[in-house]
Amino acid sequence: MSDENDVPSYESPADGPNGSGPTIRMVPEGDNRERLVCGECGYIQYDNPLIVAGAVIVEDDKVLLCRRAIEPRKGYWTIPAGYLELNETVEDGARREAQEEAMADIAIDGLLGVYTITRISQVQLIYAAHLATPGYGAGDESLEVCFFDWDDIPTDDIAFPSVHWALAHRRGLTGRRPTVPFTNPVVE
Repeated sequence: MSDENDVPSYESPADGPNGSGPTIRMVPEGDNRERLVCGECGYIQYDNPLIVAGAVIVEDDKVLLCRRAIEPRKGYWTIPAGYLELNETVEDGARREAQEEAMADIAIDGLLGVYTITRISQVQLIYAAHLATPGYGAGDESLEVCFFDWDDIPTDDIAFPSVHWALAHRRGLTGRRPTVPFTNPVVE
């Protein structure tokens, strides 16, 4: 009998018995789109969107930004955010990214935004947060980390459009906690 806390193991056959792996592009039976399938064992490779977790961290009406030490967009400013790991909650992912990139221990105030970036197959869940304990610094993926007054944010040097969205949405809350998450702005 299985315990409800048991985590099933995840196995992905990188190679079939003869080293072929999923190399045939076809529509599997019962599906509606092409996928990579292993011709030897029938394994179907599902490529699904990546989940990004992050936080807009505000303290004393200033926002914390990290200057990226890695590509893409090295040298540009961003909020602490990154890919969710297996067996990790989205909230834990946002806290981990804040720790890794800004050496910051954060408390989450609520879900700020859910942004869907179809051109790169990402779903981004961004939280409003504040420091749980004092202190921050540049982690391995950051050149520097600073708190900015809202009017001093280097808007021309922001790394990604979704960072602009999250910053604008968070600033618009003016001290309130998020109640319903924001989504992508309507593009005309």
